Amino acid sequence: VKGICELLGLDPLHVANEGKVLIMCAAEDAERIVAKMREHPLGKDAAIIAEVQSVDESYVTMTTAFGGVRRVDWLSGEQLPRIC
Repeated sequence: VKGICELLGLDPLHVANEGKVLIMCAAEDAERIVAKMREHPLGKDAAIIAEVQSVDESYVTMTTAFGGVRRVDWLSGEQLPRIC
């Protein structure tokens, strides 16, 4: 997905990606939930990918592969159609 998006100039955060789940939970429950998901073959790659830093902020940032911080903005325009 990453390679094709780079080739086509698309942001993988805005491309349909089926078979994934994003769970928000209390921090104290996160490790237990991930461990339980990893018990199933389809959950073997389950991981904690983010945490809430402040409930007062109204935006999302992410750390890039190079260690930089990037703001994740809402998609402007139309999302690509799903192919299914």
